[in-house]
Order: sequence, then C-alpha cells, then structure tokens
Amino acid sequence: MRELGLGLLTDQEPADYEWIARRAEEAGVDVLSVFHDLLYQPAIGPLLLMARSTERIRLGPAALNPFTLHPYEIAGQIAVLDRVSRGRAYLGLAKGAWLDRLGLDEKQPLTALREAVEIVTKLLAGDPSGVAGARFRLQPGTVLAYRRERRRVPLLIGTWGRRTTAWAGTVADELKLGGSANPGLVPVVRTWLDNPEVEIVAGCVTVVDEDGSWARERARAVVAPYLEVVAKLDPTFELRPGEEPPLDRFTIAGTPEDVAMRVEELWAAGAGRVELGTPQGRTTRAGVDLICDRVLPLLRR
Repeated sequence: MRELGLGLLTDQEPADYEWIARRAEEAGVDVLSVFHDLLYQPAIGPLLLMARSTERIRLGPAALNPFTLHPYEIAGQIAVLDRVSRGRAYLGLAKGAWLDRLGLDEKQPLTALREAVEIVTKLLAGDPSGVAGARFRLQPGTVLAYRRERRRVPLLIGTWGRRTTAWAGTVADELKLGGSANPGLVPVVRTWLDNPEVEIVAGCVTVVDEDGSWARERARAVVAPYLEVVAKLDPTFELRPGEEPPLDRFTIAGTPEDVAMRVEELWAAGAGRVELGTPQGRTTRAGVDLICDRVLPLLRR
C-alpha cells in the first residue's frame, strides 16, 4: 500500500478545515490526520467539520492520549466521528509530549496505552465485561448507550519506542513515526513490529514551495522545537556533542519535485503511508494547493 496523507495542526478557522478537506479529497489524497497538540484546538472539532465535507477520504486524530483524555471519552469521540463520516474514521493513540506542563503523571505510558486500547475496544464492541486495570477501570456493565457505525475502528499507535512498537504489532493496524522522514529508520522499525500486516506511517513537518531554499529554511525553523525530543530517539545515527541533526531525517522540504522524491524514498523503504505535516507551505492553503496540483501528479503518474 502506498498512501499519501496530510497532517494538520489545529490552528485554522472552521471554513479552512472544510476547504482543505474538499481540496484534498478532490485531488486524491488518501488520509487526513488532525493533531491533538497541547495549546491548540481539540482534534475532534476539525475532524467533524471535515467528515461532513467529504465522502471518501479516511480521517482521524493523530493522536489522542489517555493522559489528557480518559479512554471512555476517547471511545465516545471516535464513535461519533465514525458515525458522522459513515465508517471512515481511524483512531490514533500516543503517549503525547510536554505533559509536565499540566502536572500530569506520565508514569507507565505503555500500561496506559494498553488499558486505553482495551477500554475503547470493549466500548465500541458493546462488550459489558469491564476492565480492571492498573491505570484505568471500567465497571462491568458500562456500555455506550447509542448506536455505533462499526464495532471496531482501525487503530494507529504513535511511538518511537521499541517496547511500545512491539506491543503495537499485536493490536494496531498502523504504527506512526511522528516527526521522522528517515527512510533508514523504516526497516529498523519493521523488525521491531514483527508483524507484516501493520503498516508504517512516516509523518513530519513539510514545507513545499517553488523556492526550494526558502522551503528548507522554513522547515528548519518550524522543526527546531521538536528536534530536542525526536533527534535522540532515532537509533540509525549518533550525534556528536554540538552537532546539528540532519534536517532531511526529520522534515520533508523543497520544491514539489523535491517533496515527491522524498515521498517516493519513504515508500520504497517500506512506509505504507507518508503524511505531509503542517505547515505544508507559506500558508497551509498554499501548501495544500501545491501538494494537490504539483506533488500528487508526480506520485500518481
């Protein structure tokens, strides 16, 4: 499978989400992902707007996390998105970052993710048996008192961790390497997954512009706050003290031809989907236009 997705930060106006969704669907984009980052709009609002504006494209949050949203609420949000989209939703889950700003207990992240998946799975399926977890509990007899479109939605787990990746290989449909554009990492993670049925999604800051040099400088500025988190997680290289991480391992930036070539490299390395993330271009609308009009035709020829 070779899919192309767009990843959106929730910093747009309502009409912008609807326009982006229609534009992407008409052009042939496969998936729309909405980030659920701290300080920005909750992902569910933009997703519902985009679901009502489209008919084919798959869409979901990438990703919700059980430290800021209880698994019961996660199940409810994905159930309503799946209902509104008529069965096109997927659920992305991840530990999240910068949770210390909220004073949250981030201990046992894998336990939290495991129990969240168990609770969401049972609630969507109408299973009343409950969950007695170390982190979360669901009393027996607790069910969702409304119709669900499907008894299961596709699950994406976002992680760079080896243990979490191995677990994702037992429960997930997709695994996302958020913040990576490194083709060399994909086959490494594939061995950690130990499940050929789970697709790998590579997604990162993307800037496309007719001026490739400008696009790369813009990408460098946007990715700078994230590099401290992700650069040390990539096991395929080791930075010397004071050395800057290579930009092309963590961003996709340049002319439409440059961006198409980078997507092809990730597909060739084994990524099932490449997600072109915010800010996309000089503005999100301008970047989406270039992706739809210039990048996609190069990839679909």
